[in-house]
Amino acid sequence: MKRVALVLLALTLSACGNKPRQPDWLVNADGAQDRFERAYLSGRDKAATDEFARLRHELSSTGDPSLIARGELTRCAVQVASLQLDGCPGFEPLRRDASDAERAYADFLLGKFQGDPKQLPEVYRGVAGGAGGAKAVEDIKEPLSRVIAAAVVFRTGRADPGVLQAAVDTASQQGWRRALIAWLGAQAMLAEKNGDTETAQRLRRRIALAAEEK
Repeated sequence: MKRVALVLLALTLSACGNKPRQPDWLVNADGAQDRFERAYLSGRDKAATDEFARLRHELSSTGDPSLIARGELTRCAVQVASLQLDGCPGFEPLRRDASDAERAYADFLLGKFQGDPKQLPEVYRGVAGGAGGAKAVEDIKEPLSRVIAAAVVFRTGRADPGVLQAAVDTASQQGWRRALIAWLGAQAMLAEKNGDTETAQRLRRRIALAAEEK
């Protein structure tokens, strides 16, 4: 899975690629981030909590607030992708020591970004520049980035039904239970708002299937 939050570690530590052995914390953090993303999006709360704690622990061993900020942006990004739109509380205490790019990405996730899209990862620049339709989202190749972009478009009130469908299809294909349920719920609410009871009921039935436990 491609990393989120400004390509969490590689941007700062690209020089490590020229060395025969990467630091243990970097290897451990990379694995913890991947497992955290998968667990959170799939709705495995305990595993997600444990893996994020490991990620934060490894990043904090560097004493680098910028790296820790990126870890918190990772958490915020997968929450946004699952339509958990409560802000990025873990990032805010680190904002003053974060880079301009990290603050820009946080504002993007919060739906408040008003700067130059070039401050953001390239994959999000079209969406940040005002492209809010389904095609702008569907053109993003990496699944998690696509759903994050859809969520930001949704959060800023620019999402058409195609954006919701793109997010549903991506979450379904990836088996991301939590994200899928959230996006199906958004579709169901839209159908109810439009008076389409039959579609809303069909979507509610699909939510029930996705929510099945062992």
